[in-house]
Amino acid sequence: MTDRRLTPANGRVAHASLRGQVAAHAYVDGTFARVWAPITDLLTAPDGRRDRQVIHGDRLLVLERRDGFAFVQAEKDGFCGYIAEAALGPDWAATHSIALRGSHLYSEPNLKRPEIGLLTFGSRIAAVGETGRFVETATGHFIPEQHLRPLDQPFEDPAAVAMLFLGTPYLWGGNSGTGIDCSGLVQAALLACGLSCPGDSDLQWMRVGQPLPQGTPARRNDLLFWPGHVALAVDDATMIHANGNRMAVTLEPIGAAIARIDAAGEGPFLGLRRF
Repeated sequence: MTDRRLTPANGRVAHASLRGQVAAHAYVDGTFARVWAPITDLLTAPDGRRDRQVIHGDRLLVLERRDGFAFVQAEKDGFCGYIAEAALGPDWAATHSIALRGSHLYSEPNLKRPEIGLLTFGSRIAAVGETGRFVETATGHFIPEQHLRPLDQPFEDPAAVAMLFLGTPYLWGGNSGTGIDCSGLVQAALLACGLSCPGDSDLQWMRVGQPLPQGTPARRNDLLFWPGHVALAVDDATMIHANGNRMAVTLEPIGAAIARIDAAGEGPFLGLRRF
């Protein structure tokens, strides 16, 4: 049985690679586009619920445009779904990403001018020039150069990246510095370090790193898993996670979290995975 989240097919269209594997009225190669909006929901259906989010500069393979929505597959993790067509822009060669929890967009290279938007961590831009300490983007906006990191210089420590989100409000399916969930936090941290990572915790449990024997002490950057939940170890005794208990990204002692989650009937603790 195919996983809807990772299968670029919706009954009407399917990616050409799925010919003979899934039924569809048409098989297409699709065309690439970038997310133009700062953040937009990736939906289960045009009128469906949020599955995940995609952020500015995410590259998407567009398989269908219909009635104001686009059926897409995200290049970063293979996740499929629907986004508002208005959130799409042309494809571009990204050069940098936002390296802080968020950065403002300006209409001109002047920090005293009103900001015109906010981009979240990991948003990708194409730098086309510099004026003073501002970088001009291919979309005609300006971003402080201090907030950008070249894509060919990934971060090296996922836990340090996750700490940038400390205090961010919990948002189910969220993938941004304005709202994020447990798997979104882990994905943001790993992708920033050049490590592949699916979008949902069950997929992360199956695909990220290697499982460790029960009772193995955690170390920095190990992943801790429960059914439907994931956290990232900061050290052998502390983890960071986006959680519904505090409705935010918080630090929590690992032992206390295991006991609390088990007592709430949301366990058991599944174990650790390590890169």
